Formats: sequence, C-alpha cells, structure tokens
Amino acid sequence: MNNLHKINLSVSAAAALLAVAVLINSGCKAVAPTKTEAAVPPPVVVVVDVVQKTVPIFSEYVGQTKAAETVEVRARVEGILQRIYFREGTPVRKGALLFTIDKAPYVATLQSAKAALSKAEADLAQSKQRTDVIQAEAQLADAQATLSKTEQDLKRLLPLAREKAVTEIELDAAIAAEKSARAIVKSRQANVTNLEGAVKYTIERSNAEVSAAKARIIQAELDVSYCDIYSPFSGVIGFKNVDEGNLVGRGDATLLATISQSDPLMVDVSLSEIEFLNLTDPTRGGGQRGGRRIEMMLANDTTLPYPGSLRVVDRTVDPQTGTLKVQVSFRNPNSYLRPGQFARIRAVVEEVNDAVVIPQRAVQELQGAKTVMVVDTQNKASVRTITIGQKSENEVIVLDGLKAGERVIVEGMQKVRPGSEVKLAEGATTPPTSES
Repeated sequence: MNNLHKINLSVSAAAALLAVAVLINSGCKAVAPTKTEAAVPPPVVVVVDVVQKTVPIFSEYVGQTKAAETVEVRARVEGILQRIYFREGTPVRKGALLFTIDKAPYVATLQSAKAALSKAEADLAQSKQRTDVIQAEAQLADAQATLSKTEQDLKRLLPLAREKAVTEIELDAAIAAEKSARAIVKSRQANVTNLEGAVKYTIERSNAEVSAAKARIIQAELDVSYCDIYSPFSGVIGFKNVDEGNLVGRGDATLLATISQSDPLMVDVSLSEIEFLNLTDPTRGGGQRGGRRIEMMLANDTTLPYPGSLRVVDRTVDPQTGTLKVQVSFRNPNSYLRPGQFARIRAVVEEVNDAVVIPQRAVQELQGAKTVMVVDTQNKASVRTITIGQKSENEVIVLDGLKAGERVIVEGMQKVRPGSEVKLAEGATTPPTSES
C-alpha cells in the first residue's frame, strides 16, 4: 500500500514538473524578440578629422558706414525751378544735369550788361581822341604867334621912340598889344592844362566804367550758369527737397538734394588703445600694417567680397572715452552699401602656429564642461572632455583633450550614446578646413 502511494506521488510530481516546464517554455516563446526588433541599425553621423595647422585669430569691431564725400546741392540764384532731370535714390555721373532754374531774367541782365560795356568802350574811345585839348592847343599856338609879332613890333619901335621917330601914342599901343598877347597866351596855356586834366579824368573814368561793365557781364554769365545745376561728382543722389514750379533761392540757398560718393565707402570705428595696438602692430597678424586683411561683415551675416584698408587714423586718443577713431576704406561697386549702415569689421590680429582645431559645431557643453563625441577606429563613439582656446571663424582651438588625426562628430551626436557603434555618413569624413 505504501509503495503504491509513493508511485502515485512520483507520477503526480513528474506531471507537475512537466506542466511547469511547458508553461515556462510557452512564456519564453511569448517574450522572445522578433527578427526586425533585433536588427536596429546604428545611427548615421558626420565626422571630421581633427587637424593641426596655422590659425588666424580675428578681432571684430563695430562701426558705421560713411560716404567718402557728401555734397548738399543748393540753388545759388533765385528763380522758378523749371525741370528736375534725375530719379531719386539712383546713381548720377559727374557733370550730369540735375536741375534747371528759369534763366530768362538772367539772360536779359546779361544782355543789358553787354550793352553797357559797349557804351563804356565807346565813351573811352571818344575820350582818348582829346578833341578839346587839340583845339585848345591850336588856340594856344595862335596866341603865341600873336605874342611873338607884338614882341617884334615893340622891339622895333623902342629905338625909334628914343630918337623921337615915332609918337608916344604908337609906342604905348605897341606895349599894350604885347601885354595883351602875353596874357592871352597864359590864358590859353591854362586852358590847355585844364582840358588835359579833364580828358585824363574822363579816360580813367571811362576805363573804370568798362571794367565795371565787364564785371557785370561776368556776374550775369555766372548767374545764367547757376541756373543749370550739375552733379559735382559721381555718386548716389537722395530724395529731392523741392518740386518743379517752386520758387527757390529767395533769401538763402535752397537745399535741392544731397549727393553722396559711396565708392569707396568709409567705415568709422572707435578702438580702445589695446585694440588699436593689436590692429596696427606690424609684428602680429602675419605681416606689415599695410598688408593686413580687413573684412566687413554685413547685417545678413555675409562678408563683403572686397578687402578694406586703413585710410585715416585720428591724431589723438579721446581722453574722455579712451578710444581712438580710425577710418577703413572699402570698395563699393554700384553703391551696394549706403552711408549710415552699421557694420562689423574684423581683421587678423594674431596667428597661432600648429594649433589643433575642430569645428565649433562639434563642441557641446555638459555641466559646464566642454565635450566632444570622438569616434575610434572601430566606429564606436565616446565622450571626451576638452579644453578650448581662442576661436577662429567657425573653428575653435583645442588646448587639451584631442590630437591631430582623431575624428569628432559634427552632425547626429544627439542620436549617439557613449560606447555605442555609429555609422559614418557617405564620404565618412567631411573635408577639413584648408590651412591658412
């Protein structure tokens, strides 16, 4: 009986164990991973090589653009503005006709001045003929001849009077005639002298009138020329200040428009003493001051394709602000940039030799530390803490933590877990920046 009971217990235990085994086997099959879930591919990333090269260090300065020359076009004569020949905000050439003021009154004044000159020249020519003087000189000569005759008559009668050959009446008449002829000669001489003085005065006055008439002609010609207003240089003209048909130039020189010459374009920058010394130090930046490359960064984050050059350095440092004003010149074809814009100026102030550099986008910040994702030869990623130095354009200098030839992730690092395998994008490695 006992043996039979033991056998039944053994059979029951075996059946229970078999049932448990079946359940366990069924449960394991229920949670077994599918083939699709086991084949998740590694994330695709873009990597770059860590390179070692000479790196230029830039300094940036904020400035404002300024025209090389700016001229206010004003009306120099009074009149009605007849015609405007330009389109606002467009380039104009040197010598281009901009405005015309009614010139009819000034043309009439010019004609009147020319007529006055002709009269003055005729008066001068007449005064130079000396007609009155010539007539007076002839009368003087006649009086001198009469005096000579009376003197001879008196000289002949005096011996005869001593011998009582002529009467005293005849002698007295001869003496009176001689005295009268002498007085007439003196009178005629005085008249000639007066007339010569008058003629000289008349000639000088006529010369003055001729000169004044010529001056009035010059002024009238200038007024006529001022009626046509031309561009003093090539540049960009702004808005017109007066419309056609308006009276301009009355009381003051009416502002008509403003022209700016913006090629080349100037940029005014205020530098601290240290910035000025760094910018102009010939031993830094890879060359002499004159050969230093200066660039302009525009508001849309593009770079002007034309390098600039230092044009003017102020004579002294402002003692109140401690800054020095400098002016940088840039080419500006077609006046693409306009005066008054804000601009960022940058220039190479130093060069670091044999610097280890990586793209700035490869650097991440984790709990205050700078890190990068490094990919080894087995394409496994790991986190590396680095120490960075100065920036150069889109790159940073790595002082510690990386060496040339290693690879860092620049795209796709958000999908990567440290220690996991990654797949390199087509091309495997983005081309490193060429050495300066």
